[in-house]
This record gives sequence, structure tokens and C-alpha cells, in this order.
Amino acid sequence: MKQRQGGFLIAKIHRTAGRVFARMLRERGIQINPAQGRILFVLWEEGPMTIHELAKRSGLVKSTLTSTLDRLEAQGQVVRVRSGEDRRKIMIELTPKNHAMHKLYDQVSKEMVGLFYRGFAPSEVTTFEGSLDRILENLAESEERD
Repeated sequence: MKQRQGGFLIAKIHRTAGRVFARMLRERGIQINPAQGRILFVLWEEGPMTIHELAKRSGLVKSTLTSTLDRLEAQGQVVRVRSGEDRRKIMIELTPKNHAMHKLYDQVSKEMVGLFYRGFAPSEVTTFEGSLDRILENLAESEERD
């Protein structure tokens, strides 16, 4: 029986897709690394949040997150702002400058989805994504037990 390669293929797809996505972004003048993209994506989807919340939602460790936020802040993409509700908390917020990047990023994301699923029937996409959700749930359950 042939050895199953799902995990290997997922990892290979992840790396290849990352390179293709980065190239597509560069072609539109967007120079961000994967960690920066994860941070921006979470903020675009969920809005301002604390560094602690951002670390949880992006999956980045705090040391990586802090240095990446420093670079994004230097680029004028995000700002650190004291919370109005609790002055001890620092909120991470997107800047108006980031709006243009968000539009371009969304365009590239749509192109990537088209590239991912080129030649797939809608039912195949639904089945595939359902299978990936199940794999993720299996892994998350195992991680919670650790």
C-alpha cells in the first residue's frame, strides 16, 4: 500500500503558494513578508486589538510579533494606541495609509483563490475544504490534549 502524503503535500502547497502570493504582491508594489501579512489580515478581519489578542489570532509568538509590528509601524501601516477603556492596554490599529494596500491585497487574494481552484467544480471545492476542516479539527484536538 502506498504511503499517504497528505501532510507533506499540504506543507509543499503552503510553501509554493506563499512564494506565488509574495510574487503577485511584489508585482503590485506590496512588499510584506508572511508574518506581516498574517498580522494585517487579522486586523483587516477583526479590527483593532491588543498585542496579546493579535498574537493569539495570528499564531505568532510575541517576540516575532513585536519586531514585525515595529516594521509595520515604521512603514506607516499600523499604530500603537493606548486603550480608552484601560490605559494599561496598547491597541494595534491600522492607519488610513493601509486602506490602499488592503484593496490590492484583496485583489491578489481573489486571484490566488482562482489559481488554487482552477479546473475544480464547485462541489469538488466544497468537498476539499470540508476535508481540510476535518484535518484541522483533528490536529487542534490533538494539540489541546498536549
